[in-house]
Amino acid sequence: MSAFESSADKGSIDKDCVNSPSNEHPRPPRREFKARGSFVTRCEGCNLPALNCLCPYQVKAESVAQVWLLTHPIEHYKPTNTGRLIGDVLSETRIFTWYRTAPDAQLAALLKDPRYVPFVIFPDDQPDYADRVVGIEAVHAAKAQARIPVFIILDGTWRQARRMFRKSAYLDALPVLPLSTERETRYRLRKPASKSHLCTAEVAIELLRQGGDTVAADVLDDYFEVFNDSYAASRLHHRIDSPTAAMRRLLAQQEAAPIEI
Repeated sequence: MSAFESSADKGSIDKDCVNSPSNEHPRPPRREFKARGSFVTRCEGCNLPALNCLCPYQVKAESVAQVWLLTHPIEHYKPTNTGRLIGDVLSETRIFTWYRTAPDAQLAALLKDPRYVPFVIFPDDQPDYADRVVGIEAVHAAKAQARIPVFIILDGTWRQARRMFRKSAYLDALPVLPLSTERETRYRLRKPASKSHLCTAEVAIELLRQGGDTVAADVLDDYFEVFNDSYAASRLHHRIDSPTAAMRRLLAQQEAAPIEI
């Protein structure tokens, strides 16, 4: 989940998008991004400033666990959102828009699918759901049963994520998996309230790593690092001419990947 307050122009978001019932779930309507940086020429593929396009460094990775993002509508409009990086690397990633009045119909159906063992990623800091809290060993147990662990990450600011957790009754029966890590955020594009507040991509990286999908975690970590560096450099109107270490690793992964026929 993103640990930062929104920088988007909230007044221009259609409130009906947030309140749509489950049988009327269109994709969030696209509208012109009016926050800081809206004048920048962006790559249509990766949405980064074209000065430092991310597309050359996209690498796919396989993981047993899946990541499903429950994304606050406002997050869809932020080019600094890192949730989309997960989908760039992990093809099985699913992104659902959070609605206050009803769940996404596809998400509701998937939560009933016995192939999956979903976990809501959220801190274990309140006693009223302590009976639902599990540890990372539950993820390994799901894999041992040949089932697919699913990390449901609430993609929004901390305030939004807490509201999403409390206002989503369809998540109430799911186990809660708090992320326990000593990692401090390396995200430089929004100011964190605390260094322990990781952005969405960093949360996924640590969950994948602890759950045993280490190769996927490493690829996503490098991809996040490239995104972080490229976006930060673009804000200063600086082009990265010499590939960073993370860029070189991703390019090497591309060269080693088998050619699809």
